Order: sequence, then structure tokens, then C-alpha cells
Amino acid sequence: MVKNLAIAVLVVLVVLASGALFVVKEGERAIVIQFGKVQRDDASGETRVFEPGLHFKIPFIDSVKHLDARVQTLDDTPDRFVTSEKKDLIVDSYVKWRIDDFARYYLSTGGNKLQAEALLKQKVNNGLRSEFGTRTIGQIVSGERSALMNQAMEQASTSSDELGIEIVDVRVKQINLPTEVSNSIFQRMRAERAAVAREHRSEGQEQAEVIRANIDAKVTVMLADAERNARQLRGEGDALAAQIYADVYSKNPEFYSFLRSMDAYKASFDSKNDVLVIAPDSDFFRFMNASQGK
Repeated sequence: MVKNLAIAVLVVLVVLASGALFVVKEGERAIVIQFGKVQRDDASGETRVFEPGLHFKIPFIDSVKHLDARVQTLDDTPDRFVTSEKKDLIVDSYVKWRIDDFARYYLSTGGNKLQAEALLKQKVNNGLRSEFGTRTIGQIVSGERSALMNQAMEQASTSSDELGIEIVDVRVKQINLPTEVSNSIFQRMRAERAAVAREHRSEGQEQAEVIRANIDAKVTVMLADAERNARQLRGEGDALAAQIYADVYSKNPEFYSFLRSMDAYKASFDSKNDVLVIAPDSDFFRFMNASQGK
């Protein structure tokens, strides 16, 4: 009986000891909830935040809430914003944040990360919406983007203090026009490019016609000059030949007649298919009938 009682007491002590210990992992912080309230330091009145390691609590009274103390990334779906020109933009952004006040974070979000990020995204989007609403598209996509993100982070940091969250950074990853606006712009750009292409093509055709006309005019002039020179040379050659024939005839008329007859024979009998119907004793064959041509 005594032995069983000792075993029972030992078991109770083990259970109590195990319930009085809790471990905080690296990268985490813990707070203790006692009777529904966050446990605070008796001297300073500040929230007791337990660092990584082994700690003690009152079993069955204290409950431990583990919270991630690392820098978190909120990267949600892109949202629509309106510029000062009343133009819509689709903005894709992300937020780097971490818990600054663990008690306030727990009381405002219940320690639920999804709820915390939903509230944080709303506050960041409000800051971005305010900054986008005071700028034009040209200012947003130019060098003012850094100033826009810094001011949006300042506004979001002010409003996120009530969540116990510190915003480390706010960055805009990508800015796009809505799909319907993008399609309209692409169609207009395509029409403008097509008009420019048609203009360049017509200018090229016009220049080609001018070049072609200039070349045709030059070719016509060159052919005319060549024909004139050919006729001139042909005339000079004919005149020179006539002069030679005249000189030969004046020196030896009989020999001149003989050469001319030989040229006539050569031209007449050049082709084997030539047929002459002429009397054999005609004057044409006089140098064939007699060497003296008589």
C-alpha cells in the first residue's frame, strides 16, 4: 500500500515538473498567459518575453504562447490603385515585418499570423493608395518610386504600431496597367507602328521611283550618245572607204573592178543554200570567164 502511494506521488511530481517547464526555440519568443492576461514583470510592469531556452511556469495556471520573432514576408496578390489622373494601376508589392510588441501583437491578433497579415496588408495598402493617389503615372514609374515606397512605409508603420508590428521594408515589385487598358494601348501602339511603317514604305517607293527614273534617263542619254558616236564613226569609216576606193580606181580602174567583183563573189557564194538564176555570159561572171574580165 505504501509502495503504491509512493509511486502515485512520484507520478504526480513528474507530471507537475513536466508541466512547469517549457522550451523556447531559436527564432521564437514566448509570452505567458495567466488567468487570461499577459504576464508582466512585477518591477517594471512590462511584458515578460521569454528568450530561447528552458523556462519555468506554474502548471495548470500559466499557458505559454510561442511567437515567431524572425522577419516575416507578406507577399500577397497584386492590388488595384488609382493615380491622380484617375488611371488604374495593378501594383504587386511585398512587406517585410516582425513583431515589435509581443503583448500588443497577441492582444490585437490573438497570435494568429494570417489575421495579423490581413490587418497589416490593409494598412500598407492604405498607405500605398494614398501615395499613388497624389502622383501621376509618369511620376510613379520614374525616379519617384523610392520616395513613394519610403513614404508608404512611414504611413504604414504609424498605423501598424497598434498591432505591435514593426514594418522593416515596403517594396513595389511590379506595376502594370489593367488587362483591358493594356490591350487598348497595345492596339493603339500597333496601329501607330503600322502607320509609321506604311509611311516609310511609301517614302522608300517614292525614292526608288526617283532613282529608277534617274537611271533610265542616264541610260537613255548614254545609248543616244553611243548611237551618235557609232553613226559618226560609221560615217567616217564609209567616207574613208570611199576615199580608198576612189584612190584605187584612179590608179588602176581594172584592178578596182577586179577587187569589187571578188567581193561580190564572196558575198554571193557565202552560203551553200544560195541560188542564182543568171546567164553564164552575163557581165557578173566576166572575171570568171576571163582573167582580164573581157
